[in-house]
Amino acid sequence: MSRAFVFPGQGAQTIGMGRALAEAYPAAKAVFDEVDAALGEKLSALIWEGDSAELTLTRNAQPALMATSMAALRALEAEGLGLDHASFVAGHSLGEYSALCAAGSLTLSDTTRLLRIRGEAMQDAVPVGVGAMAVLLGLDFDAAIAVAAEAAQGEVCQAANDNDPAQVVVSGHKAAVERAVEIAKAKGAKRAMILPVSAPFHCALMQSAAHVMAEALAATPILAPKVPVVVNVRAEAVTEPDRILDLLIAQVTGSVRWRESVLWMDRAGVTEYWELGAGKALSGMIRRIAPEATTRAIGTPDDIADVKT
Repeated sequence: MSRAFVFPGQGAQTIGMGRALAEAYPAAKAVFDEVDAALGEKLSALIWEGDSAELTLTRNAQPALMATSMAALRALEAEGLGLDHASFVAGHSLGEYSALCAAGSLTLSDTTRLLRIRGEAMQDAVPVGVGAMAVLLGLDFDAAIAVAAEAAQGEVCQAANDNDPAQVVVSGHKAAVERAVEIAKAKGAKRAMILPVSAPFHCALMQSAAHVMAEALAATPILAPKVPVVVNVRAEAVTEPDRILDLLIAQVTGSVRWRESVLWMDRAGVTEYWELGAGKALSGMIRRIAPEATTRAIGTPDDIADVKT
């Protein structure tokens, strides 16, 4: 059996995530302590007992979700179920940073700082209200690309997230994304709706954020991962540090090719996916992409107990 560890992206955050892991496993608690130290603030207090709207802010959600994923990994390691039990790692958008941290390409402190920079740069790239994102359900990626092209009309509108065979997210200027919703409905989408996000991620409007990340990543040591990382913008495994750096920059404006990434792992023999951290969104996507695969969401001590049995 071949297994992949996968790491969730923005939207999975909830107040209280990771707290039970930190209480049960000293190594998980140490993750949150190190993240707090890297930021110079008590992000853990916000995660466990703060305001949901504040946690949802991109600058907070990104390092918070990574911390929760890494706490789950450290708890697994404490039970003898660490990275040597995975053939690949992969993450959805910011989850790719969690995957790289898990694989030893980035230190936990560097990953924390990079995600704070990334979150702020992505938020600052477009004034609030100028951009938008929408989910199209019931259309495949090629159909969504056609919808986005028709909706653009001189503005930016791109297929941003290819999540599963019938769920694609488009991103760009607000008016163009609103046009895409109506065009998608006319073309037979089961549902098409604007998402409650603060910025239009993974499209050309994020170019200024890509420049910021290029500078931040150039100053950050990136090592070869201990297991191959299946990257968003290429939907294939990568192990060379220079390529990892280039693809992390490209990821800011590029599409998250999650469906293709799972299909790549499926062809490489992966039959089991462990989703480490908050929520179960990736597990649902994976079951729709690779119905024969098994999935486990691991975010609590009970989840780890289930894995051990």
